[in-house]
Amino acid sequence: MGVKKKQTNSDIATNKKARRDYEILEQFECGIELKGTEVKSIREGRVNISDAFARVERGQLLLYGCDIQPWETAGAFFQHEAKRTRRLLMHKKEILKLEQHLAQKGCALTALRMYWKNRRVKIAIGLGKGKTHRDQRYDLKARVEMREAQREVARFNRR
Repeated sequence: MGVKKKQTNSDIATNKKARRDYEILEQFECGIELKGTEVKSIREGRVNISDAFARVERGQLLLYGCDIQPWETAGAFFQHEAKRTRRLLMHKKEILKLEQHLAQKGCALTALRMYWKNRRVKIAIGLGKGKTHRDQRYDLKARVEMREAQREVARFNRR
């Protein structure tokens, strides 16, 4: 009998810019089609999804702008391109639903986070509407006010 490992959802990479620039309406989990050297690079933490976004093309969901650095010890023949287009794996009905949402003006699919789930790499993508500069400033102001209020409460409780 083998020893079972814990099934954890540990983050590999997160995209902090996505929640700043977009109001996330819905979140989806999907698999990603990877090569062997890409998985080894991901295990080393050499991945960046801050510019990653998805599109529906010819009935498939494709991820653009995901930067997985080459694995250093692999030969040139086995190596992968760092910013190649990668296919995301979802059910056909979900892809058709996303395609309908993306037809609306201002909607986009952005990568929110990449994580391990049951020893497989998963990506959380968010369907979002772009925030205006005014919305971003309002969110920042609300966050600052909340932080100051928490500071005052903490200071009051210390007395």
